[in-house]
Amino acid sequence: MAHKIALIGFGTVGQGLAEILHNKGAQLRQSLGFEAQIVAVCTLSKGSLYHPDGLDAGMLLNVVNNSGKFADYLDQPGLERGWSAQQIIQDSNADTIVEISYTDINTGQPAIDYCRAAFESGKNVVTANKGPVALAYPELAALARSNGVRWAFEGTVMSGTPAIRLPLAALAGAEILAVRGILNGTTNYILTKMEEGLDYQTALKQAQELGYAEADPTADVEGYDALSKVIILANVLMDVPLTKDDVACQGISGLTSADIEQAKAQGKRWKLIGSVKREGGWIKAQVAPEMLPISDPLANIAGATNAITYETQLMGPITLVGAGAGGIETGYSLLIDLINIERKNV
Repeated sequence: MAHKIALIGFGTVGQGLAEILHNKGAQLRQSLGFEAQIVAVCTLSKGSLYHPDGLDAGMLLNVVNNSGKFADYLDQPGLERGWSAQQIIQDSNADTIVEISYTDINTGQPAIDYCRAAFESGKNVVTANKGPVALAYPELAALARSNGVRWAFEGTVMSGTPAIRLPLAALAGAEILAVRGILNGTTNYILTKMEEGLDYQTALKQAQELGYAEADPTADVEGYDALSKVIILANVLMDVPLTKDDVACQGISGLTSADIEQAKAQGKRWKLIGSVKREGGWIKAQVAPEMLPISDPLANIAGATNAITYETQLMGPITLVGAGAGGIETGYSLLIDLINIERKNV
């Protein structure tokens, strides 16, 4: 039986998931015995659709690419239009809500309320939205458990690169003592270009032109995006209930070409590092630019790539490198969470 999903949000990430399901659906059924069926989509700008027997992923993508409005989706018996996100969450026949609405890292809303409503309605939640995990993890995790449903959020840290699932599954029992990583591709791209000779403003402009940085790059360059990921890693991997007020945060906007050259002269490179570690009975968490020796695996990560090092008691340091953004890549994170929910691995 197909796993029925409702998408709250249908931007780049939602379309990435729909594209994967459209192009690889038959292969997923044949190789994994897994089938996902989109029964609802809801956005503020495009409208909403619900059909208990499923929507056509290819048609959804065509409509978005052509007119951008679900009003142009073909009418069929049983199709409902105009349902609100809350109505879809509460009244649809979806097994899992895929929550990919806008991320508000200051309040986590409306995504936190969407997660609450889903759990209280007996539905699983898969999300790539950092807000609910960074700001309300203990409450929402407890609510999911009490309602006998599952909550998965691989895409919140390094897109489809398994920065959460790998340590939880493959490093179980190794005891993670610290986590440190390049958790924001935009800043890593800028620092790479500065090392190649560009000044900060020119490197930032290039990142914006390539789509790595937003028109307002504050969340990236001042470290707030990485800060939210540090909070998630601390809560989920180390069972440390940090909040954003517990994490010292400094971005890269103050770095100059002279700083880059100083690091080069010392055989080092600047990287924006998010970290959390146990020091005696204390927890230290921060986001800050650091001069890393070239021998450090993180020092050699170039461009928009992300990387994370887990310091473990039994295995020593283990470093994972991979994509930290992208529609297909983050869409894949949603897919792997759905597969693991179906396998009861979450």
